[in-house]
Amino acid sequence: MSDSIVIIPTYNEKENIEKMIRKVFSLPHDFHLLIIDDGSPDGTASIVKKLQHEFTGKLFLEERNGKLGLGTAYIHSFRWAIAKKYDYIFEMDCDFSHNPDDLLKLYHACASQGADVAVGSRYIKGANVVNWPLGRIIMSYYASVYVRIVTGMKVKDTTAGFKCYKRRVLETIDLEQIKFIGYAFQIEMKFTAWKLDFRIVEVPIVFTDRTEGTSKMSKGIFKEAIMGVMQMKWKSFFRSYKKV
Repeated sequence: MSDSIVIIPTYNEKENIEKMIRKVFSLPHDFHLLIIDDGSPDGTASIVKKLQHEFTGKLFLEERNGKLGLGTAYIHSFRWAIAKKYDYIFEMDCDFSHNPDDLLKLYHACASQGADVAVGSRYIKGANVVNWPLGRIIMSYYASVYVRIVTGMKVKDTTAGFKCYKRRVLETIDLEQIKFIGYAFQIEMKFTAWKLDFRIVEVPIVFTDRTEGTSKMSKGIFKEAIMGVMQMKWKSFFRSYKKV
């Protein structure tokens, strides 16, 4: 039984899914994989099902009907992983913008360096962003600055979606209280872990924009992230954050 599960939400990722699965299973650590697919019409789930015969007991698939949002996909998967008693629970994208090799860095940060949450960060020393238009880099960077100012968090890459959690973090967070479903979900999870006094460590990564498939980013996603942060901060004044 592996101590680590990598969660990858998918929607129309047929160009990337098999390459990603094979890459993760080639790493020198025994990672398991949970693919959660939101009814991809391009057959992403069918590719995963075929590979399950090759990677029995290591590759898992949860299928949902339709696009229900990134946040709800992760919440569903967190509950699945907690029930299976994985000690280290990872989030990453399927499009290779997150380098699977960096899973080892995130694992080391939590397993050996005392992190409760390890964040693959684009905005600390040693990190880099490749193939993004300058406007998108600026928008993403200053969105994180805005979040830090409003929330008080010291995390530099507040919107990062490449992370490792120790299981006890996800067991402690009241997942019913996590309300955002787009990329603001990533902010809300970090903010909640921070309010609960868990140790968040940023690990430098090289983030590379996808070369195959279609980006899921939209103006609505950024609007939720920017407008929702004030609401999240306001509600935090009336909420109790206590570790069990």
